[in-house]
Amino acid sequence: MKHTTFNQAFIKIFTLITLCFTAFGFTTKFGLDSYEIYLNNKLILKQSVNQPLSLRVLQLSKANDNDQLRINYKHCTVKGAGTSRSIAIKDEKGNTLKKFEFANTTGSDSNMTISVKDLLQLEKNNFNHELSIHYTSRELPKGEMLASLHFK
Repeated sequence: MKHTTFNQAFIKIFTLITLCFTAFGFTTKFGLDSYEIYLNNKLILKQSVNQPLSLRVLQLSKANDNDQLRINYKHCTVKGAGTSRSIAIKDEKGNTLKKFEFANTTGSDSNMTISVKDLLQLEKNNFNHELSIHYTSRELPKGEMLASLHFK
């Protein structure tokens, strides 16, 4: 009788293990998108998309017209840069003030570069509005807010 009980428990455990291997063996590997933002060559923001939005603030008070903002967005699903990439500067209502389009890249340089002069001009023309940077691509069509911009 003990032998029968052991066999039933063994069969149940074996069935459970087999079901787990079957269920989890065919799932895709999930990861996190991440991005880095540089002012010239200095890293000023490094984020994974699951971190709180309140931490995503770019202080550009010391930036000048000759500076460059470089954004490097890495998708977890394609292990690098996306395709049909763009950066939009939006106000607090979600209105797009300016959109920057970037070519697809196959090399290691996946940076998207924006002139700080353009950002300062947008801030000057929209001084009563809160501006933010948004990224979209074919892999992320709904987009992702990367950071708020602060110039003061």
